Amino acid sequence: MKAIILRRFGGAEVLEVAELPAPDVGPGEVRIRVAAATVNPTDIGLRSGAYGSVPLPAIPGMELAGTVDAVGPGVTAPRPGDRVMAIVQPRRPQGGAQAELVVVPAASAAPIPTGASLTEAATLPMNGLTVRRALDLLQLPRGATLAITGAAGAVGGYAIQVGRAEGLRIVADGAPADEALVRGLGADVVVARGPAVAQAIRAAVPGGVDALLDAAVQGAAVLPAVRDGGQVAAVRRFDGAAERGIRIHQVAVTEYLQNQGALAALGELAGAGRLTLRVAATFPPEQAGEAHRRLEAGGVRGRLVIVF
Repeated sequence: MKAIILRRFGGAEVLEVAELPAPDVGPGEVRIRVAAATVNPTDIGLRSGAYGSVPLPAIPGMELAGTVDAVGPGVTAPRPGDRVMAIVQPRRPQGGAQAELVVVPAASAAPIPTGASLTEAATLPMNGLTVRRALDLLQLPRGATLAITGAAGAVGGYAIQVGRAEGLRIVADGAPADEALVRGLGADVVVARGPAVAQAIRAAVPGGVDALLDAAVQGAAVLPAVRDGGQVAAVRRFDGAAERGIRIHQVAVTEYLQNQGALAALGELAGAGRLTLRVAATFPPEQAGEAHRRLEAGGVRGRLVIVF
């Protein structure tokens, strides 16, 4: 099978396409013939060596969509021929999503959204489950106010829409060029992004928001936006100390790697038109390095997708 691999850590030039043996499927697992796999910031971290000890050669990628090729003993669903999306941990010895055949636990796969292409479906598992985990940690009641930084990005966009679906009031940031996008995703209030975003949020909500999802990874700089006793969900390690009784939740999507129910529910939202699946561009495997360069350059709205 064809796979994108890295034999050493470094820049985008270390990525190559190799022929590897097809992986075997074991008990409780499914093998997926991959149609599409996304490129995410986690792939940049893996490729650069930022994650430390990863078995080499490594296959990047945390999310994919394709058709079930085979199932192992004990698996009743999905079945061969089913079109599924899945999340995978690329730091495991078997590698990640960017290969023609990928084996995952059956609980890591769910049906693709109704009406979605496989390329579109590939953009949902990792970022969608990140948002699901964040909101599950925050446990906000209907009517609560959630602020979102990095709202035009993949995590931020899903956070707006899942939050709205759960009855939350959304205050989101955006550059002038992204304001229409962020409003179109469903934000109730849009404020200017940047280093003063916390102050802008506080001006819009004078008492402070109930919670903030920091998809822009601003760390302690966002705290002034949050009310006393409020909450922050950090999608990466939180930089700084909490204050005023604010609780900091560290969001780890790896805790939902086998949450099939949550992934299926996200798919149902997308199928109902309540989540927007955004594909920024597609690339063949041989241009994986170019996809990495484009992501590192910034400004991508939606997901870059490797199509097999």
